[in-house]
Amino acid sequence: MAAAVLGVFAHPDDAEFLCAGTLIRLAQERSYQVHIASMTPGDCGSAELPPDEISAIRRAEGQRAAALIGGQYYCLEERDLLIFYQERTLVKVVRLLREVRPEIVFTHCPTDYLLDHEMTSVVVRAACFAAPVPNFAADPDLPPLSHIPHLYYCDPIEGKDLYGQPVPAQFYVDVSRVIDLKTQMLACHASQRQWLLKHHGMDEYLEAMRRWAKQQGERVGVAFAEGFRQHLGHSYPQDNLLAQLLGSLSSQ
Repeated sequence: MAAAVLGVFAHPDDAEFLCAGTLIRLAQERSYQVHIASMTPGDCGSAELPPDEISAIRRAEGQRAAALIGGQYYCLEERDLLIFYQERTLVKVVRLLREVRPEIVFTHCPTDYLLDHEMTSVVVRAACFAAPVPNFAADPDLPPLSHIPHLYYCDPIEGKDLYGQPVPAQFYVDVSRVIDLKTQMLACHASQRQWLLKHHGMDEYLEAMRRWAKQQGERVGVAFAEGFRQHLGHSYPQDNLLAQLLGSLSSQ
């Protein structure tokens, strides 16, 4: 069975913006099976369409994006602006971890501009710890993991915390060779162009992603890069599996 990698993010386009290049490389170079999950279907991601309609559109966009690299998309069916660390959300992510059984997990930075991102980060961190615990959310059809997976936090949006202070990456992954496919994955989320223009005052969301990846690449002397920090608290894996698989670059 191929090794698995799982990204759990708040909204359907977050993985494509933050770590799709690394997911592509894991799939292409290391034959990892890619799984991408969003906590919500992006039900507040439109100023014109009602929640049910935009949710259906965004689930389909997530599926198309993952399919470009032979991946699978999941929606955990929480709701925008209502993601909390609570039993329901924790159990959902634990069950997903036990179904997918990933070696590597990606999620949001613990500090970011949006609480949905921060709460997702907290839930995923807790779920990685809980998924190997036999007495938590016991289900004979979904046995516990044998160990805590390697957990990595992506860059926060614009690389800064809620105070506007820089959040430096621990290391970087070169995604120069796959930046065009990463762009194609993000382009699957076409519904977000109008939403980002209206609510964030931001057009050209594809170019915004490429500009950020270029900026991160310049830090380490490559064309495009993605930045990460590894969760290294007690009982979590201490070896940097991602760096072993794809190589890592340090800021110059």
